[in-house]
Amino acid sequence: MAGSGERAARTRDRLAALLADASAAVLGTAGGRAAGVYLRSGTPDVLRLAVLAGLPGPLFRAWWRLHADRPFPVADAYRLGGPVVLSNATETMRRYPQFAAGLPFPLGSAHVPVPGGTRPLGVLTVLCPASPDTGDELFDRGLLVRLAEGLGAELLGLAGGDEDAVRWDEAPVCVRPPPGRTARPAVGRFSWDPATSLVRADDRLHALLGRDPGALAGTADALADALAPAEAHRILAALRDTAAGRPPAAPLSLRARDGTPRLLDLWAADAPAVTGVVVDAGPAAFAEEAADPLPQGVLCLDRLGLIVYANPAAARLVGRSRKWLLGRALWDALPWLTGPPYDDHLRAALLAPEPVCFHARRPAGDQDGPGEGDWLAVSVHPGTDLLTCTLVPASRMDPATGPAPGAHPDQGAEPDDRSMAPLYRPIALAIALTDAVTARQVSAVVVRELLPAFGGRRLAIYLLQERRLHLAWETGFPRGFLDPFEGVGLDTRIPGVETLTTGRPLFFESMAQLGAAYPGLALDAEVGARAFLPLIASGRPVGSCILGFDRPRGFSAQERTVLTALAGLIAHAMERARRYDSEAALARGLQEALLPRRLSAHPGVETAGRYLPGTQGMDVGGDWYDVVESGDGLALVIGDVQGHGVQAAATMGQLRSAVRAFALGDRPPDEVLSGTNHLLIDLDPGQFASCCCLRLDPATGRTLIARAGHLPPLLRCPDGRTRVLDVPGGVVLGVDPHARYPVTELVLEPDAILALYTDGLVERPGADIDEGIAALRLALAKAGAAAGRRGGTGARSLAAVADRLTGTARLAADRPDDVALLLAARHAPPSVPGRHGHRPAPAHGP
Repeated sequence: MAGSGERAARTRDRLAALLADASAAVLGTAGGRAAGVYLRSGTPDVLRLAVLAGLPGPLFRAWWRLHADRPFPVADAYRLGGPVVLSNATETMRRYPQFAAGLPFPLGSAHVPVPGGTRPLGVLTVLCPASPDTGDELFDRGLLVRLAEGLGAELLGLAGGDEDAVRWDEAPVCVRPPPGRTARPAVGRFSWDPATSLVRADDRLHALLGRDPGALAGTADALADALAPAEAHRILAALRDTAAGRPPAAPLSLRARDGTPRLLDLWAADAPAVTGVVVDAGPAAFAEEAADPLPQGVLCLDRLGLIVYANPAAARLVGRSRKWLLGRALWDALPWLTGPPYDDHLRAALLAPEPVCFHARRPAGDQDGPGEGDWLAVSVHPGTDLLTCTLVPASRMDPATGPAPGAHPDQGAEPDDRSMAPLYRPIALAIALTDAVTARQVSAVVVRELLPAFGGRRLAIYLLQERRLHLAWETGFPRGFLDPFEGVGLDTRIPGVETLTTGRPLFFESMAQLGAAYPGLALDAEVGARAFLPLIASGRPVGSCILGFDRPRGFSAQERTVLTALAGLIAHAMERARRYDSEAALARGLQEALLPRRLSAHPGVETAGRYLPGTQGMDVGGDWYDVVESGDGLALVIGDVQGHGVQAAATMGQLRSAVRAFALGDRPPDEVLSGTNHLLIDLDPGQFASCCCLRLDPATGRTLIARAGHLPPLLRCPDGRTRVLDVPGGVVLGVDPHARYPVTELVLEPDAILALYTDGLVERPGADIDEGIAALRLALAKAGAAAGRRGGTGARSLAAVADRLTGTARLAADRPDDVALLLAARHAPPSVPGRHGHRPAPAHGP
């Protein structure tokens, strides 16, 4: 909320409380595992996570900020104003691969816009575990929509009806979910004598297994069947190995008959007798009297990552007292148990139903005590309210896990400066870059993906051309600051050049450090850190990338490694984009060569044509238009070959030549289309084309029109009335050798405008094409009126009409199809009076 001082703080607190209540309500009624609310921020088109319920914020820092243009479900729900529901991980991967790469767990999710006045205030999102075959029944859409509507009304009420005042620019508020049901005891203990094969179980184990005290049969086989019948052979083998002095390196993860996850830990207390502990990894908390005597370490975390219980063995293994551990966040109490890959494991335990097991090494020198420098086998078991972690010394390291990273976050860094590199996956950037084909698109992806991940504020990308660096993209730098560095040669001693020529990234923790390394280098007024990364693809220099931070900060070895790897991804994407740009320019040149350089002219007729290539992909299109002298008149034609690519362009060139040849013979439009149709069928290119052809007599205005599957022309009358012409047509060219193309006759009045166009001008994703044609008809009426006010429909004004009709398409960054437009306007000769008011005659043949 906007505001200042104590009043602003009170308003912010009220907003936080409102959002927390809304998120808790979602979890309590919609059955989710976690929920959150994104709101608009002070940065345009950037949403910020305002509240997160059921998950610890530090583990999900990479999702705190989200640009509204990113291909993420939250962004789509906000931008499109409708719910986005993903029932399972398969659907998520299919529709939102970047989102799935960041959270690769068996999840379903729902994202519902929070309505405001003119646009959504934010997005309500909920996550829930889901199996691969989970369907639409996972979420009650109606309930979520009602909850979002209620939240929107309360937010507007809090803001006094000012929707622009509803915004969030701080770290998210993390709240605990509503408590779950009380569960049965979570720990049971037994002993097994291999000599007699007798098992003695305590009352807690009987309760855990749902049996009356003493009801458990006293054999190892009976115990294995009661614990996990499908995995009885693993249990019996582990018992025998433990009795022989070879206990498992980590507790066994099991599944009960009903699917409940369980953990079995074994050790030989008094050889050959074996002692075992069974842990139910369900939602219940450990009772101290049950877990305190266990030989393995036991930690319990709430859903926000706070340690709520630690038994004596856990305190001994981690070298901290129980009193010190309780109430601390896991990443603060045991920093060596966080960071990659451990954060991934913890996120999995919070979001997925399966237990997670891995190895971690407590670094030497952390604290004195048992277990210093040793490897620990860690098991984390998910639950509705709590995570249960067990720690046991590992006699060997899991080769799949590998050694724990030795680097640690800089202790002096402020909380807001903590890097998000451990949370950021290079695969997410790689997936995002697959959709970027031009250098501009690659740069935009880097800004959206890289800067938020590392907390950067400035970015510049330079590309190498003829041994000089040229700025391709920049954001955040002061106006004009980068101008002196434009076009510098490779012999210039500046960090942006040296990082490329040496191939080594350069990191400076402050501007003072940068200035000391490069005396005389022009520096901006900021005091923050800088990172200079070489962009090298397959051993070839591509350019350099500069990351800027607004405050001093350190770069851990881990961050330096990740940034260097990401620079390699960017370099390869830029190299691909440069090849695309050059090849696309060549393809566009070919396409333009196939279109007419100038249109045939006539004293009594003015024409104007426009062509815009599509922006998606490099393939050239098959749209074309032409004006041909035909006897005493003019033939106007427009067409669209199916598909894109060189084949479509080649077919377009052949059809244009054919239409021109038939029209030069002064044939009526139906014969022009019939002849072109036969030619296309004889060529058999495997493609078809739509076409609209008309012959105009400039002296009388008599116009004959024939269509082959093409969109109907538009006519703007001199009095401003504009309508879609009802012109019956035949099938597209290249399909039926016996096709007939009926002719419609009308009189084109002086100063009327006739418009022929292709579908790229009127088609919009998700909208009916008739709506696009109606919008073009209204635009033609307005554009024609503007031309009339400037003095008739001469060549200059008709060209202005064409520019106005294609203006929106020209400015669009994303044109999925080519656009072609052909306009014609007739002027009455001085000796022939205008024939205003003439209505079209019925359709007939020539």
